[in-house]
Amino acid sequence: MRRRNRAKQAPELPAIDLAWFQLDALHFMKIATFNVNNIRKRLPNLIDWLDATKPDVVCLQELKATDAEFPAAAIKKKGYGAVWRGQKSWNGVAILARGAEPVLTRDALPGDAKDGEARYIEAAVNGVLIASLYAPNGNPQPGPKFKSKLAWMERLIKHAAELTASGAPIVLAGDYNVVPTDFDIYVSKTDSYAKNALVQPAPREHFRRLLAQGWTDAMRKLHPNAPMFTFWDYMRNRWPRDAGLRLDHLLLSPEAAKRLVAADVDRDVRAQGNASDHAPAWIELSDGKAPRRAQTTSAKGGDMKAKPTRQTTKKKLARPLLVVDGDNFAHRSYHALPKSILRRGKKPAGAILGFANMLVRLYQAEQPRAVLVAWDTLEASTYRHNAFPDYQSGREFDDALLEQLDLLPQVVEAFGFAIAKAAGYEADDFLAAGVAAEERRGGTVLVASGDRDTFQLASERTTILYPQRGGEMARIGPAEVRERYGVDPGQVPDFIALRGDPSDKLPGARGVGAVGAANLIQKYGTLENVLKAGRFPTQAEELRLFRKIATMNAKAPLPRIADQKPNWAKAASLMRAWEINRLADRLEELAERKG
Repeated sequence: MRRRNRAKQAPELPAIDLAWFQLDALHFMKIATFNVNNIRKRLPNLIDWLDATKPDVVCLQELKATDAEFPAAAIKKKGYGAVWRGQKSWNGVAILARGAEPVLTRDALPGDAKDGEARYIEAAVNGVLIASLYAPNGNPQPGPKFKSKLAWMERLIKHAAELTASGAPIVLAGDYNVVPTDFDIYVSKTDSYAKNALVQPAPREHFRRLLAQGWTDAMRKLHPNAPMFTFWDYMRNRWPRDAGLRLDHLLLSPEAAKRLVAADVDRDVRAQGNASDHAPAWIELSDGKAPRRAQTTSAKGGDMKAKPTRQTTKKKLARPLLVVDGDNFAHRSYHALPKSILRRGKKPAGAILGFANMLVRLYQAEQPRAVLVAWDTLEASTYRHNAFPDYQSGREFDDALLEQLDLLPQVVEAFGFAIAKAAGYEADDFLAAGVAAEERRGGTVLVASGDRDTFQLASERTTILYPQRGGEMARIGPAEVRERYGVDPGQVPDFIALRGDPSDKLPGARGVGAVGAANLIQKYGTLENVLKAGRFPTQAEELRLFRKIATMNAKAPLPRIADQKPNWAKAASLMRAWEINRLADRLEELAERKG
Protein backbone atom coordinates (compact mmCIF):
# COMPACT_ATOMS: atom_id res chain seq x y z
CA MET A 1 0.00 0.00 0.00
CA ARG A 2 1.32 3.45 -0.81
CA ARG A 3 -0.93 6.44 -0.62
CA ARG A 4 -3.70 7.81 1.44
CA ASN A 5 -6.77 8.11 -0.78
CA ARG A 6 -7.56 11.71 -0.05
CA ALA A 7 -7.15 14.83 -2.11
CA LYS A 8 -3.80 16.56 -1.71
CA GLN A 9 -2.13 13.39 -0.45
CA ALA A 10 1.01 11.99 -2.08
CA PRO A 11 3.67 9.37 -1.45
CA GLU A 12 6.81 10.25 0.44
CA LEU A 13 9.45 10.15 -2.25
CA PRO A 14 12.14 8.46 -0.12
CA ALA A 15 9.74 5.59 0.53
CA ILE A 16 9.05 5.00 -3.16
CA ASP A 17 11.66 3.19 -5.20
CA LEU A 18 12.05 5.35 -8.29
CA ALA A 19 14.61 2.93 -9.68
CA TRP A 20 12.90 2.72 -13.03
CA PHE A 21 13.96 6.29 -13.77
CA GLN A 22 16.97 6.79 -11.52
CA LEU A 23 20.64 6.89 -12.28
CA ASP A 24 22.47 3.79 -13.46
CA ALA A 25 22.74 1.04 -10.85
CA LEU A 26 26.48 0.73 -11.48
CA HIS A 27 26.99 4.07 -9.71
CA PHE A 28 28.22 5.82 -12.88
CA MET A 29 26.33 6.91 -15.97
CA LYS A 30 28.45 7.31 -19.09
CA ILE A 31 27.03 9.78 -21.61
CA ALA A 32 28.67 10.27 -25.01
CA THR A 33 28.17 12.53 -28.00
CA PHE A 34 29.23 11.43 -31.48
CA ASN A 35 28.76 13.15 -34.83
CA VAL A 36 28.61 9.92 -36.82
CA ASN A 37 28.54 11.66 -40.24
CA ASN A 38 26.15 9.25 -42.01
CA ILE A 39 24.86 6.46 -39.81
CA ARG A 40 24.14 4.07 -42.66
CA LYS A 41 27.64 4.36 -44.08
CA ARG A 42 29.34 4.18 -40.68
CA LEU A 43 27.07 1.77 -38.84
CA PRO A 44 29.88 -0.84 -38.47
CA ASN A 45 32.10 1.81 -36.88
CA LEU A 46 29.32 2.81 -34.50
CA ILE A 47 28.57 -0.79 -33.53
CA ASP A 48 32.25 -1.56 -32.92
CA TRP A 49 32.55 1.49 -30.67
CA LEU A 50 29.38 0.58 -28.74
CA ASP A 51 30.73 -2.94 -28.21
CA ALA A 52 34.10 -1.67 -27.05
CA THR A 53 33.03 1.15 -24.71
CA LYS A 54 29.40 0.39 -23.73
CA PRO A 55 28.26 3.95 -23.02
CA ASP A 56 24.95 4.21 -21.17
CA VAL A 57 23.65 7.06 -23.33
CA VAL A 58 24.78 8.13 -26.79
CA CYS A 59 23.81 11.36 -28.52
CA LEU A 60 24.26 11.06 -32.28
CA GLN A 61 24.34 13.82 -34.87
CA GLU A 62 24.44 14.12 -38.64
CA LEU A 63 22.59 10.88 -39.25
CA LYS A 64 22.02 11.77 -42.92
CA ALA A 65 19.11 9.33 -42.96
CA THR A 66 15.35 9.51 -42.93
CA ASP A 67 13.35 8.17 -40.00
CA ALA A 68 12.67 4.97 -41.94
CA GLU A 69 16.37 4.53 -42.76
CA PHE A 70 17.50 4.73 -39.15
CA PRO A 71 19.02 1.30 -38.24
CA ALA A 72 16.81 0.75 -35.20
CA ALA A 73 16.95 -3.06 -35.41
CA ALA A 74 20.76 -3.20 -35.44
CA ILE A 75 20.98 -0.80 -32.51
CA LYS A 76 18.30 -2.67 -30.56
CA LYS A 77 20.24 -5.90 -31.13
CA LYS A 78 23.12 -4.29 -29.26
CA GLY A 79 20.85 -3.61 -26.30
CA TYR A 80 20.01 0.04 -26.93
CA GLY A 81 16.65 1.71 -27.05
CA ALA A 82 16.50 4.80 -29.24
CA VAL A 83 14.58 7.90 -30.21
CA TRP A 84 15.53 9.78 -33.35
CA ARG A 85 14.55 12.39 -35.86
CA GLY A 86 15.91 11.91 -39.34
CA GLN A 87 16.18 14.01 -42.47
CA LYS A 88 16.95 12.93 -45.99
CA SER A 89 20.62 13.40 -46.89
CA TRP A 90 21.29 16.00 -44.17
CA ASN A 91 21.24 16.62 -40.43
CA GLY A 92 19.47 14.09 -38.18
CA VAL A 93 19.83 13.50 -34.43
CA ALA A 94 19.25 10.55 -32.09
CA ILE A 95 19.56 9.45 -28.47
CA LEU A 96 20.44 5.84 -27.60
CA ALA A 97 20.09 4.32 -24.11
CA ARG A 98 21.64 1.04 -23.06
CA GLY A 99 19.07 -1.32 -21.56
CA ALA A 100 16.37 1.34 -21.55
CA GLU A 101 13.94 3.26 -23.74
CA PRO A 102 14.57 7.02 -23.78
CA VAL A 103 11.40 8.93 -22.90
CA LEU A 104 11.10 11.54 -25.63
CA THR A 105 10.33 15.08 -24.43
CA ARG A 106 11.10 17.15 -27.56
CA ASP A 107 12.02 16.44 -31.17
CA ALA A 108 12.68 20.04 -32.19
CA LEU A 109 14.20 23.18 -30.72
CA PRO A 110 11.34 25.51 -29.73
CA GLY A 111 11.02 29.04 -31.01
CA ASP A 112 10.49 28.61 -34.76
CA ALA A 113 7.53 26.55 -35.97
CA LYS A 114 8.79 26.81 -39.55
CA ASP A 115 12.13 25.17 -38.78
CA GLY A 116 11.95 21.78 -40.48
CA GLU A 117 15.57 20.76 -39.98
CA ALA A 118 16.32 17.76 -37.75
CA ARG A 119 18.82 19.35 -35.40
CA TYR A 120 17.51 18.82 -31.87
CA ILE A 121 16.04 15.96 -29.85
CA GLU A 122 15.54 15.66 -26.10
CA ALA A 123 14.71 12.70 -23.87
CA ALA A 124 14.77 11.56 -20.26
CA VAL A 125 17.00 8.59 -19.47
CA ASN A 126 17.24 7.23 -15.93
CA GLY A 127 16.34 10.53 -14.33
CA VAL A 128 18.62 12.72 -16.45
CA LEU A 129 17.25 14.98 -19.18
CA ILE A 130 19.52 14.72 -22.22
CA ALA A 131 19.55 16.66 -25.48
CA SER A 132 21.35 15.73 -28.67
CA LEU A 133 21.91 18.83 -30.81
CA TYR A 134 23.49 19.62 -34.14
CA ALA A 135 23.93 23.36 -34.57
CA PRO A 136 24.11 24.86 -38.06
CA ASN A 137 27.59 25.20 -39.52
CA GLY A 138 27.03 28.76 -40.70
CA ASN A 139 29.35 28.78 -43.71
CA PRO A 140 29.85 30.71 -45.83
CA GLN A 141 29.91 33.82 -43.71
CA PRO A 142 28.77 36.48 -43.81
CA GLY A 143 25.48 35.50 -45.39
CA PRO A 144 22.07 33.87 -44.82
CA LYS A 145 23.52 30.64 -43.43
CA PHE A 146 25.53 32.51 -40.83
CA LYS A 147 22.45 34.52 -39.80
CA SER A 148 20.51 31.27 -39.53
CA LYS A 149 23.24 29.82 -37.31
CA LEU A 150 23.07 32.77 -34.92
CA ALA A 151 19.27 32.70 -34.83
CA TRP A 152 19.32 28.97 -34.01
CA MET A 153 21.77 29.57 -31.19
CA GLU A 154 19.58 32.35 -29.80
CA ARG A 155 16.73 29.84 -29.62
CA LEU A 156 19.04 27.35 -27.90
CA ILE A 157 20.05 29.96 -25.32
CA LYS A 158 16.41 30.75 -24.55
CA HIS A 159 15.44 27.08 -24.22
CA ALA A 160 18.54 26.30 -22.15
CA ALA A 161 17.57 29.03 -19.68
CA GLU A 162 14.16 27.40 -19.21
CA LEU A 163 15.77 24.00 -18.73
CA THR A 164 18.34 25.02 -16.17
CA ALA A 165 15.68 26.87 -14.17
CA SER A 166 14.01 23.50 -13.54
CA GLY A 167 16.82 22.41 -11.21
CA ALA A 168 16.97 18.98 -12.87
CA PRO A 169 20.14 17.15 -13.94
CA ILE A 170 20.43 18.04 -17.64
CA VAL A 171 23.06 17.39 -20.32
CA LEU A 172 23.13 19.36 -23.59
CA ALA A 173 25.38 17.24 -25.79
CA GLY A 174 26.27 17.51 -29.43
CA ASP A 175 28.09 19.19 -32.26
CA TYR A 176 27.75 22.89 -31.49
CA ASN A 177 29.78 23.88 -34.56
CA VAL A 178 31.55 26.42 -32.36
CA VAL A 179 35.23 26.54 -31.42
CA PRO A 180 34.85 28.31 -28.05
CA THR A 181 38.36 29.81 -27.85
CA ASP A 182 41.63 29.85 -29.76
CA PHE A 183 42.88 27.18 -27.36
CA ASP A 184 40.28 24.81 -28.86
CA ILE A 185 41.87 24.77 -32.34
CA TYR A 186 45.23 23.62 -33.59
CA VAL A 187 47.97 26.18 -34.14
CA SER A 188 47.86 27.10 -37.82
CA LYS A 189 50.57 28.88 -39.73
CA THR A 190 48.22 29.60 -42.60
CA ASP A 191 45.19 30.94 -40.69
CA SER A 192 43.08 28.55 -42.77
CA TYR A 193 40.12 28.82 -40.38
CA ALA A 194 40.30 32.59 -39.86
CA LYS A 195 37.18 33.31 -41.92
CA ASN A 196 35.33 30.14 -40.96
CA ALA A 197 31.98 30.54 -39.18
CA LEU A 198 33.15 28.12 -36.47
CA VAL A 199 35.58 30.62 -34.95
CA GLN A 200 33.80 33.95 -35.42
CA PRO A 201 33.23 36.25 -32.42
CA ALA A 202 29.42 36.09 -32.59
CA PRO A 203 28.96 32.31 -32.16
CA ARG A 204 31.69 32.29 -29.54
CA GLU A 205 29.78 34.94 -27.64
CA HIS A 206 26.63 32.81 -27.88
CA PHE A 207 28.56 29.91 -26.36
CA ARG A 208 29.80 32.14 -23.52
CA ARG A 209 26.22 33.27 -22.87
CA LEU A 210 25.21 29.64 -22.40
CA LEU A 211 27.95 29.13 -19.85
CA ALA A 212 26.91 32.34 -18.10
CA GLN A 213 23.51 30.79 -17.43
CA GLY A 214 25.25 28.30 -15.15
CA TRP A 215 26.08 25.51 -17.60
CA THR A 216 29.41 23.73 -17.15
CA ASP A 217 31.63 22.81 -20.11
CA ALA A 218 32.41 19.28 -18.85
CA MET A 219 35.54 18.73 -20.95
CA ARG A 220 37.13 22.02 -19.94
CA LYS A 221 36.15 21.50 -16.31
CA LEU A 222 38.26 18.34 -16.06
CA HIS A 223 40.85 19.12 -18.77
CA PRO A 224 41.57 22.84 -18.51
CA ASN A 225 45.04 22.59 -20.08
CA ALA A 226 44.60 20.03 -22.89
CA PRO A 227 43.27 20.71 -26.42
CA MET A 228 40.76 17.80 -26.35
CA PHE A 229 40.02 18.00 -30.08
CA THR A 230 36.94 16.17 -31.38
CA PHE A 231 37.04 17.02 -35.12
CA TRP A 232 39.71 16.63 -37.81
CA ASP A 233 38.76 17.54 -41.36
CA TYR A 234 39.32 14.94 -44.06
CA MET A 235 41.19 17.52 -46.14
CA ARG A 236 44.84 18.56 -45.99
CA ASN A 237 46.09 15.58 -44.00
CA ARG A 238 44.66 17.08 -40.80
CA TRP A 239 44.19 13.86 -38.84
CA PRO A 240 47.83 12.68 -39.18
CA ARG A 241 48.97 16.22 -38.30
CA ASP A 242 46.57 16.40 -35.34
CA ALA A 243 45.20 19.59 -36.84
CA GLY A 244 41.99 19.32 -34.86
CA LEU A 245 39.20 21.45 -33.43
CA ARG A 246 36.95 21.07 -30.40
CA LEU A 247 33.42 21.27 -31.79
CA ASP A 248 31.59 18.62 -29.77
CA HIS A 249 30.61 19.68 -26.26
CA LEU A 250 28.72 18.35 -23.26
CA LEU A 251 27.22 21.18 -21.20
CA LEU A 252 25.92 20.26 -17.75
CA SER A 253 23.26 21.95 -15.65
CA PRO A 254 24.33 22.77 -12.07
CA GLU A 255 22.69 19.60 -10.73
CA ALA A 256 24.42 17.42 -13.33
CA ALA A 257 27.76 19.22 -12.86
CA LYS A 258 27.79 18.16 -9.20
CA ARG A 259 27.97 14.56 -10.40
CA LEU A 260 30.74 14.95 -12.99
CA VAL A 261 33.58 12.50 -12.32
CA ALA A 262 35.22 11.86 -15.71
CA ALA A 263 35.43 13.20 -19.27
CA ASP A 264 37.47 12.27 -22.33
CA VAL A 265 37.56 11.87 -26.12
CA ASP A 266 37.84 8.47 -27.83
CA ARG A 267 40.41 9.68 -30.38
CA ASP A 268 41.20 6.20 -31.68
CA VAL A 269 37.75 6.02 -33.30
CA ARG A 270 38.86 8.75 -35.73
CA ALA A 271 41.86 6.64 -36.79
CA GLN A 272 39.79 3.67 -37.98
CA GLY A 273 38.91 2.93 -41.57
CA ASN A 274 35.74 4.55 -42.90
CA ALA A 275 35.76 6.84 -39.85
CA SER A 276 33.67 9.91 -39.26
CA ASP A 277 35.61 13.17 -39.18
CA HIS A 278 34.52 13.45 -35.53
CA ALA A 279 35.51 11.35 -32.50
CA PRO A 280 33.14 10.57 -29.62
CA ALA A 281 33.41 12.76 -26.53
CA TRP A 282 32.04 11.41 -23.25
CA ILE A 283 31.48 12.09 -19.58
CA GLU A 284 30.67 10.03 -16.52
CA LEU A 285 28.17 11.15 -13.89
CA SER A 286 27.97 9.70 -10.41
CA ASP A 287 24.82 9.40 -8.33
CA GLY A 288 26.83 10.70 -5.39
CA LYS A 289 26.39 7.51 -3.41
CA ALA A 290 28.53 4.48 -2.71
CA PRO A 291 27.96 1.67 -5.22
CA ARG A 292 25.28 -0.67 -3.99
CA ARG A 293 26.07 -4.32 -3.53
CA ALA A 294 23.62 -7.15 -3.68
CA GLN A 295 22.56 -7.80 -0.10
CA THR A 296 21.32 -10.80 1.76
CA THR A 297 19.16 -10.66 4.83
CA SER A 298 21.56 -9.82 7.63
CA ALA A 299 21.58 -9.42 11.35
CA LYS A 300 20.99 -5.71 10.79
CA GLY A 301 17.73 -6.34 9.02
CA GLY A 302 18.73 -5.40 5.45
CA ASP A 303 16.54 -6.49 2.54
CA MET A 304 17.99 -8.50 -0.28
CA LYS A 305 18.03 -6.90 -3.73
CA ALA A 306 15.66 -8.71 -6.05
CA LYS A 307 17.48 -10.35 -8.91
CA PRO A 308 16.04 -9.73 -12.37
CA THR A 309 15.88 -13.44 -13.11
CA ARG A 310 13.02 -15.04 -14.96
CA GLN A 311 10.78 -17.29 -12.92
CA THR A 312 11.56 -20.70 -14.40
CA THR A 313 8.81 -22.66 -12.63
CA LYS A 314 5.98 -20.63 -14.15
CA LYS A 315 3.80 -22.77 -16.37
CA LYS A 316 3.65 -21.68 -19.96
CA LEU A 317 -0.04 -21.09 -20.49
CA ALA A 318 -1.98 -18.80 -22.79
CA ARG A 319 -1.18 -15.11 -23.19
CA PRO A 320 -1.20 -13.53 -19.73
CA LEU A 321 -3.43 -10.90 -18.24
CA LEU A 322 -1.37 -7.78 -17.54
CA VAL A 323 -2.49 -5.92 -14.41
CA VAL A 324 -0.91 -2.49 -13.94
CA ASP A 325 -0.66 -0.39 -10.78
CA GLY A 326 -1.74 2.89 -12.39
CA ASP A 327 -1.03 5.23 -9.50
CA ASN A 328 2.41 3.79 -8.91
CA PHE A 329 3.58 4.31 -12.48
CA ALA A 330 1.87 7.70 -12.73
CA HIS A 331 3.89 8.88 -9.73
CA ARG A 332 7.08 7.46 -11.19
CA SER A 333 6.52 9.30 -14.45
CA TYR A 334 5.63 12.58 -12.76
CA HIS A 335 8.65 12.66 -10.46
CA ALA A 336 11.10 11.37 -13.07
CA LEU A 337 10.36 13.63 -16.01
CA PRO A 338 10.96 17.39 -16.29
CA LYS A 339 8.07 19.63 -15.30
CA SER A 340 8.73 21.58 -18.51
CA ILE A 341 6.92 18.89 -20.53
CA LEU A 342 3.63 20.51 -21.50
CA ARG A 343 0.52 19.71 -23.48
CA ARG A 344 -2.06 21.94 -25.13
CA GLY A 345 -2.73 25.11 -23.18
CA LYS A 346 0.73 24.93 -21.58
CA LYS A 347 -0.58 22.43 -19.04
CA PRO A 348 1.67 19.76 -17.46
CA ALA A 349 2.09 16.51 -19.36
CA GLY A 350 5.12 14.68 -17.94
CA ALA A 351 3.10 12.06 -16.06
CA ILE A 352 0.88 11.50 -19.12
CA LEU A 353 3.83 11.10 -21.46
CA GLY A 354 5.80 8.79 -19.19
CA PHE A 355 2.77 6.67 -18.29
CA ALA A 356 1.64 6.27 -21.91
CA ASN A 357 5.14 5.28 -23.01
CA MET A 358 5.26 2.76 -20.18
CA LEU A 359 1.95 1.20 -21.30
CA VAL A 360 3.17 0.86 -24.87
CA ARG A 361 6.48 -0.61 -23.76
CA LEU A 362 4.84 -3.15 -21.45
CA TYR A 363 2.29 -4.21 -24.04
CA GLN A 364 4.89 -4.69 -26.75
CA ALA A 365 7.22 -6.60 -24.42
CA GLU A 366 4.63 -8.94 -22.90
CA GLN A 367 1.89 -9.24 -25.57
CA PRO A 368 -0.87 -9.86 -23.00
CA ARG A 369 -4.36 -11.06 -23.85
CA ALA A 370 -5.74 -8.01 -22.01
CA VAL A 371 -4.62 -5.12 -19.82
CA LEU A 372 -6.27 -3.98 -16.58
CA VAL A 373 -5.09 -0.72 -15.02
CA ALA A 374 -5.98 -0.21 -11.34
CA TRP A 375 -6.42 3.16 -9.65
CA ASP A 376 -6.87 4.63 -6.19
CA THR A 377 -9.86 6.89 -5.52
CA LEU A 378 -8.35 10.02 -4.04
CA GLU A 379 -11.57 11.55 -2.77
CA ALA A 380 -12.63 8.64 -0.56
CA SER A 381 -11.11 6.94 2.46
CA THR A 382 -10.92 3.17 2.79
CA TYR A 383 -11.49 0.93 5.82
CA ARG A 384 -7.72 1.06 6.31
CA HIS A 385 -7.75 4.80 6.94
CA ASN A 386 -10.83 4.54 9.14
CA ALA A 387 -9.37 1.72 11.23
CA PHE A 388 -5.90 3.28 11.57
CA PRO A 389 -5.94 7.08 11.08
CA ASP A 390 -2.15 7.32 10.81
CA TYR A 391 -2.17 5.02 7.77
CA GLN A 392 -0.30 6.79 4.94
CA SER A 393 -0.75 10.14 6.66
CA GLY A 394 1.18 13.30 5.93
CA ARG A 395 1.54 12.99 2.17
CA GLU A 396 0.63 15.65 -0.35
CA PHE A 397 0.04 15.70 -4.10
CA ASP A 398 1.19 18.53 -6.35
CA ASP A 399 -1.73 20.14 -8.15
CA ALA A 400 -0.04 19.34 -11.47
CA LEU A 401 0.00 15.65 -10.58
CA LEU A 402 -3.63 15.67 -9.43
CA GLU A 403 -4.70 17.16 -12.73
CA GLN A 404 -2.88 14.47 -14.71
CA LEU A 405 -4.16 11.68 -12.47
CA ASP A 406 -7.67 12.78 -13.41
CA LEU A 407 -6.80 12.48 -17.11
CA LEU A 408 -4.86 9.21 -17.10
CA PRO A 409 -7.94 6.93 -17.04
CA GLN A 410 -8.92 8.59 -20.34
CA VAL A 411 -5.54 7.57 -21.71
CA VAL A 412 -6.11 3.97 -20.64
CA GLU A 413 -9.58 3.91 -22.20
CA ALA A 414 -8.22 5.36 -25.44
CA PHE A 415 -5.73 2.50 -25.58
CA GLY A 416 -8.65 0.10 -25.36
CA PHE A 417 -7.66 -1.29 -21.97
CA ALA A 418 -9.82 -1.93 -18.90
CA ILE A 419 -9.97 0.27 -15.80
CA ALA A 420 -10.64 -0.70 -12.17
CA LYS A 421 -11.50 2.09 -9.77
CA ALA A 422 -14.08 2.39 -6.98
CA ALA A 423 -14.55 4.30 -3.74
CA GLY A 424 -13.38 2.40 -0.68
CA TYR A 425 -10.73 0.40 -2.52
CA GLU A 426 -7.08 0.96 -3.35
CA ALA A 427 -5.33 0.06 -6.58
CA ASP A 428 -3.70 -2.83 -4.70
CA ASP A 429 -7.08 -4.42 -4.08
CA PHE A 430 -7.88 -4.49 -7.79
CA LEU A 431 -4.50 -6.05 -8.49
CA ALA A 432 -5.36 -8.86 -6.08
CA ALA A 433 -8.86 -9.25 -7.51
CA GLY A 434 -7.51 -9.41 -11.05
CA VAL A 435 -5.00 -12.08 -10.05
CA ALA A 436 -7.64 -14.17 -8.27
CA ALA A 437 -10.07 -13.99 -11.17
CA GLU A 438 -7.50 -14.88 -13.82
CA GLU A 439 -6.03 -17.74 -11.81
CA ARG A 440 -9.54 -19.15 -11.31
CA ARG A 441 -9.99 -19.33 -15.07
CA GLY A 442 -6.67 -21.14 -15.42
CA GLY A 443 -4.73 -18.21 -16.85
CA THR A 444 -1.45 -16.54 -15.98
CA VAL A 445 -0.97 -13.01 -14.72
CA LEU A 446 1.71 -10.33 -14.85
CA VAL A 447 1.40 -7.65 -12.16
CA ALA A 448 3.36 -4.50 -13.00
CA SER A 449 4.08 -2.47 -9.88
CA GLY A 450 6.92 -0.89 -7.96
CA ASP A 451 5.12 -1.60 -4.68
CA ARG A 452 6.77 -4.53 -2.89
CA ASP A 453 3.52 -5.31 -1.06
CA THR A 454 2.44 -6.92 -4.34
CA PHE A 455 4.93 -9.72 -3.68
CA GLN A 456 2.12 -11.39 -1.71
CA LEU A 457 0.44 -12.09 -5.08
CA ALA A 458 3.33 -14.10 -6.56
CA SER A 459 2.48 -17.71 -7.38
CA GLU A 460 3.15 -20.41 -9.94
CA ARG A 461 0.78 -18.52 -12.25
CA THR A 462 1.44 -14.92 -11.24
CA THR A 463 4.68 -13.01 -11.72
CA ILE A 464 5.39 -9.51 -10.44
CA LEU A 465 7.08 -7.13 -12.89
CA TYR A 466 9.11 -4.95 -10.56
CA PRO A 467 10.91 -1.93 -12.09
CA GLN A 468 14.67 -1.71 -11.75
CA ARG A 469 17.31 0.84 -12.68
CA GLY A 470 18.10 1.08 -16.36
CA GLY A 471 14.49 0.45 -17.39
CA GLU A 472 14.62 -3.28 -16.69
CA MET A 473 11.78 -5.20 -15.05
CA ALA A 474 12.73 -7.84 -12.50
CA ARG A 475 10.44 -10.87 -12.66
CA ILE A 476 9.47 -11.81 -9.11
CA GLY A 477 7.99 -15.23 -8.42
CA PRO A 478 7.72 -17.26 -5.21
CA ALA A 479 11.42 -18.16 -5.23
CA GLU A 480 12.45 -14.51 -5.51
CA VAL A 481 10.08 -13.53 -2.68
CA ARG A 482 11.61 -16.20 -0.42
CA GLU A 483 15.08 -15.03 -1.42
CA ARG A 484 14.24 -11.41 -0.67
CA TYR A 485 12.21 -11.69 2.52
CA GLY A 486 12.81 -15.23 3.79
CA VAL A 487 9.05 -15.95 3.72
CA ASP A 488 6.54 -17.33 1.23
CA PRO A 489 4.31 -14.92 -0.75
CA GLY A 490 1.27 -15.80 1.35
CA GLN A 491 3.20 -14.83 4.48
CA VAL A 492 4.11 -11.34 3.25
CA PRO A 493 1.20 -9.61 5.11
CA ASP A 494 2.29 -11.32 8.37
CA PHE A 495 5.86 -10.24 7.68
CA ILE A 496 4.80 -6.61 7.02
CA ALA A 497 2.68 -6.52 10.19
CA LEU A 498 5.67 -7.57 12.31
CA ARG A 499 8.37 -5.65 10.48
CA GLY A 500 6.29 -2.53 9.94
CA ASP A 501 6.11 -0.36 6.84
CA PRO A 502 7.42 3.21 7.23
CA SER A 503 6.00 4.29 3.88
CA ASP A 504 2.49 3.42 5.10
CA LYS A 505 3.15 4.59 8.68
CA LEU A 506 2.69 1.08 10.07
CA PRO A 507 5.05 0.85 13.08
CA GLY A 508 5.14 -2.97 13.32
CA ALA A 509 6.10 -4.92 16.42
CA ARG A 510 8.35 -3.04 18.80
CA GLY A 511 11.98 -4.04 18.52
CA VAL A 512 11.45 -6.27 15.46
CA GLY A 513 13.07 -5.52 12.12
CA ALA A 514 13.14 -7.37 8.81
CA VAL A 515 15.32 -10.23 10.02
CA GLY A 516 13.43 -10.63 13.28
CA ALA A 517 10.09 -10.67 11.46
CA ALA A 518 11.32 -13.29 8.98
CA ASN A 519 12.69 -15.47 11.80
CA LEU A 520 9.39 -15.34 13.65
CA ILE A 521 7.38 -16.26 10.55
CA GLN A 522 9.77 -19.09 9.73
CA LYS A 523 9.42 -20.44 13.26
CA TYR A 524 5.67 -20.03 13.80
CA GLY A 525 4.26 -19.91 10.26
CA THR A 526 1.77 -17.08 10.82
CA LEU A 527 1.32 -13.93 12.84
CA GLU A 528 -1.58 -15.55 14.66
CA ASN A 529 0.66 -18.41 15.80
CA VAL A 530 3.24 -15.86 16.96
CA LEU A 531 0.59 -14.20 19.11
CA LYS A 532 -0.74 -17.53 20.42
CA ALA A 533 2.80 -18.32 21.56
CA GLY A 534 2.56 -15.35 23.88
CA ARG A 535 4.67 -12.90 21.93
CA PHE A 536 3.75 -9.19 21.91
CA PRO A 537 0.74 -9.49 24.24
CA THR A 538 0.23 -5.74 24.55
CA GLN A 539 0.31 -5.27 20.78
CA ALA A 540 -1.71 -8.28 19.69
CA GLU A 541 -4.80 -6.49 18.39
CA GLU A 542 -2.73 -3.75 16.81
CA LEU A 543 -0.61 -6.30 14.92
CA ARG A 544 -3.73 -8.12 13.73
CA LEU A 545 -4.95 -4.79 12.38
CA PHE A 546 -1.63 -4.17 10.63
CA ARG A 547 -1.90 -7.56 8.96
CA LYS A 548 -5.42 -6.78 7.77
CA ILE A 549 -4.25 -3.43 6.39
CA ALA A 550 -1.32 -5.08 4.58
CA THR A 551 -3.53 -7.76 3.00
CA MET A 552 -4.86 -6.92 -0.45
CA ASN A 553 -8.60 -7.39 -0.87
CA ALA A 554 -9.20 -9.88 -3.67
CA LYS A 555 -12.96 -9.24 -3.51
CA ALA A 556 -12.70 -5.75 -5.01
CA PRO A 557 -15.19 -5.28 -7.87
CA LEU A 558 -13.77 -5.80 -11.34
CA PRO A 559 -14.99 -4.92 -14.82
CA ARG A 560 -15.38 -7.70 -17.35
CA ILE A 561 -11.93 -8.40 -18.79
CA ALA A 562 -12.36 -9.80 -22.29
CA ASP A 563 -9.49 -10.30 -24.70
CA GLN A 564 -8.39 -6.95 -26.13
CA LYS A 565 -6.70 -5.43 -29.12
CA PRO A 566 -5.10 -2.06 -28.41
CA ASN A 567 -6.60 0.92 -30.20
CA TRP A 568 -3.40 2.73 -31.10
CA ALA A 569 -5.24 5.04 -33.51
CA LYS A 570 -7.68 6.28 -30.86
CA ALA A 571 -4.84 6.83 -28.41
CA ALA A 572 -2.93 8.74 -31.10
CA SER A 573 -5.95 10.98 -31.70
CA LEU A 574 -6.15 11.82 -28.00
CA MET A 575 -2.43 12.64 -27.84
CA ARG A 576 -2.74 14.76 -30.98
CA ALA A 577 -5.65 16.67 -29.45
CA TRP A 578 -3.50 17.33 -26.39
CA GLU A 579 -0.57 18.31 -28.66
CA ILE A 580 1.70 15.59 -27.31
CA ASN A 581 2.75 15.16 -30.89
CA ARG A 582 5.80 12.93 -30.86
CA LEU A 583 3.91 10.30 -28.86
CA ALA A 584 1.02 10.71 -31.29
CA ASP A 585 3.42 10.02 -34.17
CA ARG A 586 4.64 6.86 -32.46
CA LEU A 587 1.11 5.60 -31.83
CA GLU A 588 0.10 6.33 -35.42
CA GLU A 589 3.04 4.26 -36.61
CA LEU A 590 1.87 1.39 -34.38
CA ALA A 591 -1.65 1.74 -35.76
CA GLU A 592 -0.38 1.56 -39.33
CA ARG A 593 1.56 -1.63 -38.75
CA LYS A 594 -0.93 -2.95 -36.18
CA GLY A 595 1.95 -3.55 -33.76
